[in-house]
Amino acid sequence: MIGHVARNEWALAGAALGMSHTNDPEVMKRLLADKGRWAIVGLSANEERTAFEIAGYVRNLGHEIVPVHPKAETVYGQQGYVDLESVPGEIDVVDVFVNSQLAGAVVDDAIAKGAKAVWLQKGVIDEAAAERAKEAGLDVVMNTCPAIEAPKFGLV
Repeated sequence: MIGHVARNEWALAGAALGMSHTNDPEVMKRLLADKGRWAIVGLSANEERTAFEIAGYVRNLGHEIVPVHPKAETVYGQQGYVDLESVPGEIDVVDVFVNSQLAGAVVDDAIAKGAKAVWLQKGVIDEAAAERAKEAGLDVVMNTCPAIEAPKFGLV
């Protein structure tokens, strides 16, 4: 169980950025620890991009990654898809590596696809989209990164 102090630290960090959404440490820990299928929107074969590095990190945690990018490139040996709708099968987490102005549409696509969670990366903030996802029953993590959070839970 995550302590009261840690919860307050996450809440204070979000409040400092003007976020009304507060990440739940228990949700983050579960999403990171329970092996699942992560569709990473914005992931291309460009090794210089942060999405490429973090996709490898998520993969090393034991998750299956699914690249989603207009180029539909194969990344880490995984077939890419042009959009979430094109991805066959179920998606556990949609990891959003697009700018905040585009995040809402990705979240709406995640809801339509039946994803179980959305994870908006560090710097990606869309309060309205987060609220729509929560109302649709999805777990929501916003403005943080698996590489930041996993060590806090002793997962690496």
